[in-house]
Amino acid sequence: MKKESFSKHIDLKNIKINDPFWNKIIELVRTDVIPYQYEAFNDRIEGAEKSYCFSNFRKAAKAAEVLREGKKLPDYPVDKWQYTDDNCDENSFHGWVFQDSDFYKWIEAVGYSLSNHPDEQLKRKAEEVIDLICSAQLENGYINTYYTINNPEKAFTNIRDFHELYCFGHLSEGAIAYYNATGNRKLLDATCRYADLICETFGRGEGQKKAYPGHEIAEMALVKLYEATGEKKYLDEAKFFIDERGLKPCWFDVERNQKTRDGDHTYEQAHLPVREQKEAVGHAVRAVYLYSGMADIAKYYCDDTLLDACESLWNNIENQKLYITGGIGATVDGEAFSFDYDLPNDQAYAETCASIGLVFFARRMAEVYPDSRYHNVAERALFNNILSGMAEDGKSFFYSNLLEVNPEACKKDSRKRYISPVRQKWFGCACCPPNLARMISSLGEYCFAQNDETIFIHQYVGAEIKADNADIRVNSTYAENGRVQVSISPKKPIKLAVRIPEWCRDFEISAPYEIKNGYAYISITEKAEIFLDFKSKAKLIKCSNLVRENAGKAALSKGPFVYCIEEVDNGKNLQMLRVNPQGSFTDDGEAILADGFREKADTSLYSEYKSPEESPAKIRFIPYYKWANRGENEMTVYFRV
Repeated sequence: MKKESFSKHIDLKNIKINDPFWNKIIELVRTDVIPYQYEAFNDRIEGAEKSYCFSNFRKAAKAAEVLREGKKLPDYPVDKWQYTDDNCDENSFHGWVFQDSDFYKWIEAVGYSLSNHPDEQLKRKAEEVIDLICSAQLENGYINTYYTINNPEKAFTNIRDFHELYCFGHLSEGAIAYYNATGNRKLLDATCRYADLICETFGRGEGQKKAYPGHEIAEMALVKLYEATGEKKYLDEAKFFIDERGLKPCWFDVERNQKTRDGDHTYEQAHLPVREQKEAVGHAVRAVYLYSGMADIAKYYCDDTLLDACESLWNNIENQKLYITGGIGATVDGEAFSFDYDLPNDQAYAETCASIGLVFFARRMAEVYPDSRYHNVAERALFNNILSGMAEDGKSFFYSNLLEVNPEACKKDSRKRYISPVRQKWFGCACCPPNLARMISSLGEYCFAQNDETIFIHQYVGAEIKADNADIRVNSTYAENGRVQVSISPKKPIKLAVRIPEWCRDFEISAPYEIKNGYAYISITEKAEIFLDFKSKAKLIKCSNLVRENAGKAALSKGPFVYCIEEVDNGKNLQMLRVNPQGSFTDDGEAILADGFREKADTSLYSEYKSPEESPAKIRFIPYYKWANRGENEMTVYFRV
């Protein structure tokens, strides 16, 4: 592992995005999604599930005040994952045990948004929220509304299930983002007090717990906290969590003095020490958050064995467990990875959060070893599964992202009880909408990176970038036609590395270059303009025949986009359509029209085989991320050819 070759993403404050495709999405998040989510946290969205975020923090602030006065609080149960108006006292905590994390992700999204677009009104609103959060902090630094309201003495007694360290992770990331954007340290200082408590509580010293998060994210959050403060103990604590995970006896059994819940703790990725893990298993969001933290620690400690494990896990995801849309986590059971090549379309879970976590993992792997496959996968997720998670008006969301939907089956088949054929206004378990807001608002951090010798363009988003060794302007119509113009003014001789997209076999670069690991490296010694033309055209994509559901089928893609067919354009019973691979594919700017056939319906349940009766049809495809914006209807990504 060569430390001098490591790169680091360019700070968001040094990136000003100006991109014809992404501008409107980033602006939608700023003007609609962030304010909408604020209303959701206040439980003011008519017809939406309650969040309880504001009410929980107000209750926790009062509880913290009572404790400071030395008085006793009433005890409420700490034995459920979700507390509703029907199953708990009105004065107790409400919602899911990890509800605080939604608030923190909103703060993080606000921080990133303010870096992109100063907004005094939004800043004032955010600082009111920060004041409320800080008022709920206990004297020892602890912040968690669930235990503070219901029973503070039970804090850190159920590390596996009740998400204190997960919520801390999101608190850290929100505090750092807000501090970086505004210079306001209030939430960051509160976070450091909490982090200090965690460092005192968890470790291998006498009286410490040899525990690690049930739901991962604290690992990479502690690394970020180290980067923001320079406090080495935070980095060491992240390493402790990574190193301890999966050792025997498993802490999750120790804290209960009982046998494991599921036999081997694959759900929490605690079934093996992390350096021995080779297959992506268990809850998909937890997994990619863990793998992101592992990649961080591998980088900071130059740990080849840990990096080898990350590489094996990445390869398993990319080559056996990844949907064409960039979705991961194929099964609703445990919101988890399934076995290799098990990628059902009409029961795909493909949680929005999981794809976001996959992008986190991709960026960190590319910072250690620049190979285009990491950001090829990140691109697939960004343009498809992640964008699918939000409606075009920013006011409804998908939790899972299906590749095939029959609305009637969603209503009548109990096996598909979790599937919604339309986006929802909000969720009681609302991890995905604020996660999406923070991802879109921080997009620039996933596009550009640098080390002392090289500037990397990983994603082709139009922007002005102030790197350490150059000023760069990227003009991009990549999403529309694959064309990019890079203007660069170097401060010293450097290399510019531009990613060759996996979908492109025909491209032109206007300067001499050398290809290495999927990047074109261009020597820059003086001010230059470089033109990139990645020629995009509609093409059919086959899936491995080991994926049973897709045998004899194909999908359609163009550039970074995967396309789908909807009932609103093509009528009911999409399974009757067949695309002619030798026919024409016409792009009208909004959709792709393909030559094909529609099979005549046969109402006989069984009959002797004969060639089906078909009539010619023009089949209309739209980008996958746009589906379900025109009402409830059938949709499919894969089709017969």
